[in-house]
Amino acid sequence: MIDKALLLKTRELSDQLIALQTPIRILDAINWDKQTKEEFFRQKCQKNPLIDRAYYQQRDLGFVPSELRQAFSTLHRNIINQLGQLNPIAQYMGKMCTEYKTVLSMLEYRGTPEFHDLSVELFGHPKDLFHAGEPSLSELANMLDKPLQNLLIADILPDDPKNIDAVDAVRILSEQVNASMAGINVEVMLSDGIVSDAAAGANNIKLNQDVKFSQRELDILEVHEGWIHVGTTQNGLAQPYLTCLSKGTPSSTITQEGLAVLTEIITLKSTPRRLSKLVNRIQAVTKVIDGAEFVDIYRDYVAQGLSKDDSYTLAQRVFRGSTPTGLPFTKDIAYIKGFVLVYNLIRVAIQLGRIDRLPLLLVGKISIDDFRLISQLHDLGVIESPQFVPPHFKDLRGLATWLSFGRFIGDLSFEKLENDYKPLFL
Repeated sequence: MIDKALLLKTRELSDQLIALQTPIRILDAINWDKQTKEEFFRQKCQKNPLIDRAYYQQRDLGFVPSELRQAFSTLHRNIINQLGQLNPIAQYMGKMCTEYKTVLSMLEYRGTPEFHDLSVELFGHPKDLFHAGEPSLSELANMLDKPLQNLLIADILPDDPKNIDAVDAVRILSEQVNASMAGINVEVMLSDGIVSDAAAGANNIKLNQDVKFSQRELDILEVHEGWIHVGTTQNGLAQPYLTCLSKGTPSSTITQEGLAVLTEIITLKSTPRRLSKLVNRIQAVTKVIDGAEFVDIYRDYVAQGLSKDDSYTLAQRVFRGSTPTGLPFTKDIAYIKGFVLVYNLIRVAIQLGRIDRLPLLLVGKISIDDFRLISQLHDLGVIESPQFVPPHFKDLRGLATWLSFGRFIGDLSFEKLENDYKPLFL
């Protein structure tokens, strides 16, 4: 166990870290304004939006990046001096300080090629390999896209109707999420300031007031935004010492989104259309890296049958922080990348008989890379077990059985199985 005085010092330093990162709002700093969208449509969607470095420089971040970066450096030095360089607590918080400094540099370089380079450093690249000799993330996305497109083209699994307006969606989702997350008061509210359909805060879920929802989409939001994003934030806030677990760095975002997508799938809430959308995000980022411009990605989405509004929104996600002819912001690869990482961690945990460790994924906003360190800090009494645990992690028997069987089936040759079974459908 760690000395009580050291734990109290940890809490003090952790709270300082939370205070320093508070003004950083990555998406607010890089999203395009409504006027840009309106002008794009006035130009009949034929010209790239007029976004350049000067556009971003006119937008106040609310802080001076160089000063805040220095403050993180000072805090990092204090953490080492007060906790010790080899202390696992110092190592964890030190990594967070370093990552936030990279975020600040990325925001400074909005509208330049360096913005893309730093986003790759933080979120990864679609052509990254998980293991040598195996497919890249982009190649995995293409492999996954083929069966999904077969399902969508066949139209045997039609989408649920989007017949719930935002006001009613607030009421319905609020009832659902507060029933399934007993003990956590989650506020569901309308918002006109988000690009996506929904976004989670520390104890709230914001719904885009201009969007209509299906019941299936609200079910997905319950488990994705509620159980995972709000749930892990609340678990982090409940930590007695390492309160900074309530705040997410980009590396933890990858794990968070992976957990959320896995939860959608395990609870049978997700759909082929939903998964296809996540795959398309990787493909769009890859196309931009290979030379596509904003209008190219916009037209691709329109050709896929999306509305003009949705096509603009999805294309903008790829170019926010960059320029319409520049390299992409790579955050959108986090969903599938995170899913692969989390899924494989769980498979290995089952193989090693360490499934009891899996709820530690929920103690706060953690990264897969830090899982061993988080486990160590839990064993030392620095980190407490998560207070809110979704049903599929609370009773691990079903998850363990499903993945154990999946591990066995995965060793079979699908190509041979397909050749054997394909004639049955002809």
